[in-house]
Amino acid sequence: MPSTGKLASVAALVGDPARAAMLQAMMDGRALTASELAGVAGITPQTASSHLARLTSAGLLAMEKQGRHRYHRLATPAMARLLESLMHVASEIETPRRTVVTGPRDAALRTARTCYDHLAGRLGVAIADALVLAGHVELDSDAGIVTPSGLAIFDRIGLDVEHLRTAPITKNRRLLCRPCLDWSERRPHLAGKLGAALCEFSFEKGWIRRVEGTRAVSVTPKGQRAFHETLGVRCD
Repeated sequence: MPSTGKLASVAALVGDPARAAMLQAMMDGRALTASELAGVAGITPQTASSHLARLTSAGLLAMEKQGRHRYHRLATPAMARLLESLMHVASEIETPRRTVVTGPRDAALRTARTCYDHLAGRLGVAIADALVLAGHVELDSDAGIVTPSGLAIFDRIGLDVEHLRTAPITKNRRLLCRPCLDWSERRPHLAGKLGAALCEFSFEKGWIRRVEGTRAVSVTPKGQRAFHETLGVRCD
């Protein structure tokens, strides 16, 4: 268990408005430069670099050098889960105006988006629901398993879940399959190594594509057919 001092330190780092804006921008799993993140936060690149150095030093971000550029990304999936949970809490305690609206107000984000490296929104929840209903996946409150029928269905579409299942556990001890409470739907979508692999697979196959400048993704006509035919998910 972390000390109260460490807990307070992490909370203070995340709690700065500029840093919070930059962290939220990295929730789609991409690595971004200080200039790109400065634009998101509305601050100068120099100020952004200072903030990023503190976040990296604390282990909340990872930095990669490529040529003259430095790219920043969330250090671990746990960091993404922390941010998603904080957004959930923030939306719960926000003073309601007329009706309570959960999650993002942007319709595209509510429909389908990335939550760090896995799919969220109505699409992500629909995939989780379909897999559970068909008996391909079993989800508990904080963990899950892929059943033999799930291994078979993923193998049929070309996703090697058996390799993910038997791969050595990394230092982050990431589970194969786990539920992640969806910010807008308030029901679980699929996370863990399987959720990440399915998201990457969907991009590679052209089932989904990124919406520029946002975490939202759009489902292509090819993806609409594929999700329905392989997983029983309708993307209406």
